[in-house]
Amino acid sequence: MTLHLSLTHHFPGFTLQVAFDAPPGVTALFGRSGSGKTTVINAVAGLLRPDQGRITANGTVLLDTATGRDLPAHRRRIGYVFQDARLFPHLTVRQNLLYGRWFAPRQAAPGKAADFARIVDLLDIAPLLDRRPAALSGGEKSRVAIGRAILSDPRLLALDEPLAALDEARKAEILPYLERLRDELHLPILYVSHAMAEVARLANTIVLMEAGRVTAAGPTAAILSDPATAPGLGLREAGALLAARIDAHEADGLTRLSSAAGPLWLPRVAAPPGTPLRIRILAQDVMLATTRPQEISALNILPATIRDIRPGDGPGALVRLDAGGETILARITRRSADALALAPGKPVFAILKAVSVAQESVGRDG
Repeated sequence: MTLHLSLTHHFPGFTLQVAFDAPPGVTALFGRSGSGKTTVINAVAGLLRPDQGRITANGTVLLDTATGRDLPAHRRRIGYVFQDARLFPHLTVRQNLLYGRWFAPRQAAPGKAADFARIVDLLDIAPLLDRRPAALSGGEKSRVAIGRAILSDPRLLALDEPLAALDEARKAEILPYLERLRDELHLPILYVSHAMAEVARLANTIVLMEAGRVTAAGPTAAILSDPATAPGLGLREAGALLAARIDAHEADGLTRLSSAAGPLWLPRVAAPPGTPLRIRILAQDVMLATTRPQEISALNILPATIRDIRPGDGPGALVRLDAGGETILARITRRSADALALAPGKPVFAILKAVSVAQESVGRDG
């Protein structure tokens, strides 16, 4: 399903003016707090009527202010998951889930019993069905809220920073479930976040927003690997996605991966051999050498060619590399670039310490 959106809305001291297409998969709205991300999904869900706009989902017009069409929220079939889960405290988990199913279209009812069991299994919430929300952890509440939204048989799932209220341990717990939903249900998802680690793991498409405007939009790998978008992401978040596959788990606790860029070793990845992965490599974790280093502790040394160099406003520069057809970014000083005589077309070696890739930067690639 494709979402087409064009909106203009005025608040005191702030104007939202955005337009983008969200293709099938997970589309992440990424930007600082106050950039307008939640306003966009509120408009999609029918919780806010913009001053001007048109929204279509797979050919169905949800909103067209020019013609006066404004489909009510309950008829838009948008499964909305808020930051704070918003479960009914007096109902059990089973009853909360069944409440979501109550909103599914009547013609879809015959298969819903099977769907209920499947969603409970995908989200691993069978042991929770007889509990009430007060007895759930933050991560469990989020999984139940997502399950309730899915069981309403939505045409699109809207997640407004569903992990923002969770600590790092709970985020690590729920991200694999979101990956499973993305890969197994093929349900279109509009995902709002200002946490790049989540976006890099989950999103197929990124829409960068700043001050009510779209500054860039496109496939996740292309947006993350483009030095021109680095300021919008934050220089500390600049990096690239590398596609890889698990070859083996080795006796010393490392996992060996194969990629177009070359072999990689990372701390053990909890997935079986053959699993496709997407690995986020931060530009600040990549060192460059003009000759292959010897007697060095770093395990990952990848031959590459410089595509281009983008100087920053300060003393740094972003170097974009081609490594076997994959893109890698390196953040170095301009002094280092001059000392190594770096230039487009020059062969180099990208050096990455195995332990510098955090677990949250490694996700399944659907």
